[in-house]
Amino acid sequence: MPRPVWSGAISFGLVTIPIKVLPATENRSISFHQFHLEDGGRIRTRKVCEIDGKQLRGDEIGRGYEVAKDTIVEVTDEDLDSMPLPTAKAIEIVAFVPADSIDPVRIGDSYYLAADGAVAAKPYVLLRQALERSAKVAIAKFAWHNRERLGLLRVKENALVLHAMRWPDEIRDPAELTPKTVDLDDSEIDAAIQLMETMATDDISGYTDRYREALEEVIAAKAAGKQPPKPEGEPEPAGQVVDLMAALNASVQAAKESRGESGEHATVHDMPKKRAAKKTAAAAKKTTAAAKKTTTKKAAAKKATGRKPKSA
Repeated sequence: MPRPVWSGAISFGLVTIPIKVLPATENRSISFHQFHLEDGGRIRTRKVCEIDGKQLRGDEIGRGYEVAKDTIVEVTDEDLDSMPLPTAKAIEIVAFVPADSIDPVRIGDSYYLAADGAVAAKPYVLLRQALERSAKVAIAKFAWHNRERLGLLRVKENALVLHAMRWPDEIRDPAELTPKTVDLDDSEIDAAIQLMETMATDDISGYTDRYREALEEVIAAKAAGKQPPKPEGEPEPAGQVVDLMAALNASVQAAKESRGESGEHATVHDMPKKRAAKKTAAAAKKTTAAAKKTTTKKAAAKKATGRKPKSA
């Protein structure tokens, strides 16, 4: 497991639970270094004072807030540590709510909370089992990295997990982004639902980062002095206007075939008007066929009547 990023306690009413906070996720993305194209030298970032041009060490650098142009108020570690803020020392639980009442757009980084010492074991398990039995999640406040944050505390595989949350005023309103007026037929919505059902799954563990895997192949090829692999096929042009029902039909069939299912019955039902048109066309075709059959019979009868008998 990674090193703890914070140590403190969970404050649950009058109950205190000593804990250590560990990152629940890790970034597996490939990182690049900048270098000088001419000689391959690494590019370094150095902290330099803009007044005297001196390169500074860490102990020579302070933090401050600019209250006016060229006027900075210094804020020290002692100032931050001495603030009268309960959440600076503990993760303070302030409420319990249903899990589905939390908008996922508010959820940020995730952390595991580990019981710190034998004395923390019993209250830790107490809170965990209470959350499981109530089917609720806890809302908490905590102060890390020079800011107070809101958090969601829940249970995952017998461990307490803390999800950092954004404050309500940090969420942008999406109302102006949504289309105003769109005409949709019920058959189009039904077709979209059919596609969703075809693509439904209970397990997403098989999905991997294809971008990272492709980038690893490029790096490995170039490190071996080979040409990097080229993409297969031509990329599909973006932004084309397509027939929505045709696209849904093709998508359902492709989804079935990708799962090894037969695509024979993957056609999405057409819109009602189209079905009526097909029915009329079919009826007309049937009438035409009947007319042709009648004409053929009449011609055959006429030919038989006009035929001379054979001589004896």
